[in-house]
Amino acid sequence: MTTSDYESAVSASPSLRLVPERLSDRLASLLAEQIETGKLAPGERLPTEPELVRIHGVSRTVVREAVSQLKSRSLLISRQGSGVFVSAEPASQPLAFDPTVLGSMASVVQVVEVRRALEGEIAALAAVRARRPDIMAIRQARDAIDLATAAGGDGVNEDLAFHRSIAQASGNPQFTLLLGFLEQYLRDAVRVTRDNEERHAGFADQVRAEHDAIFIAIEAGDPVAARAAATEHMVQAARRLVAGGMVPPHAAAATDAAASHAALARRNPTERGSKR
Repeated sequence: MTTSDYESAVSASPSLRLVPERLSDRLASLLAEQIETGKLAPGERLPTEPELVRIHGVSRTVVREAVSQLKSRSLLISRQGSGVFVSAEPASQPLAFDPTVLGSMASVVQVVEVRRALEGEIAALAAVRARRPDIMAIRQARDAIDLATAAGGDGVNEDLAFHRSIAQASGNPQFTLLLGFLEQYLRDAVRVTRDNEERHAGFADQVRAEHDAIFIAIEAGDPVAARAAATEHMVQAARRLVAGGMVPPHAAAATDAAASHAALARRNPTERGSKR
C-alpha cells in the first residue's frame, strides 16, 4: 500500500479521521487494525511521521506515542535510516490491554485491583531482597512525591516512580518490566486517584501514611507487613474513590471483600525473612 493509497483509504472513511479523545490510543488501534487485517502487510513501510500527521490530522506527539505503543506490542519495528515497518507476524501474541480500559470510573477500580494483586507480592519480595541502595532509592522516591506536590505538581509520575522503585528492589526484573508496561494504563488511573485525594481533606495525609507504612516494612525486612501495607494501600485507594463520590459503593465492595479474604489466607508467620 503506497502513501497515496493509505491516504485514500482514510479519506474514504470519515471514521478514520481522528477526533480529540485519547488520540494516541485511537491512532494505535486504527493502525493495529490495519496491520491485523492485512491492509498494512508484514515488511511494509509505514507512512512517515509527517505523512501520518497530515493524513490523520493529529500532532507529531500523538503519532510518536501511537507508534511507540505498537512497537511495544511488536507490531512495528524501526530500521535505522529506512523508517518504521510492519513486523513479521510474531510467533506469540504480545500482552496488550484494551486502551478503552479507563473509559469509566468502574474501570479505574479494576485497575486498582490489578495493582493490588501485583504490588502486595512485589512489596513482600522487596522486604526480603532489598539492599541498602534499594532502601535509599525507595526513600528518595517516596520523598519526591511530597516535593512534587509542594511545588504544585500532581505527583503522578513520582507516585509511579515510588512503586517502580519497590519493583526494582524485589530483585525480579520481570516485575519492573511488567509495571513499566502497565504504566501506560496506570498513569490515568493514578491521576484520577491523586486528583481525588487532593480535593478532599485528609486523603493526601492517608496516602502519605500508607506509603510510609510500605517503606517502613520493607526497610525492616518484614514481608508479611510489607504485603499487608501495599495491599491495604490499594484497598484504601478504592475506598477513597467511593468516599470522594467518584464511584458508587458497590464498585469497591468486592475489592474490600476479596482483599480481606486474601489477607487472612496469606498470613504466614514463618515467612518473615532474616534481614540483610
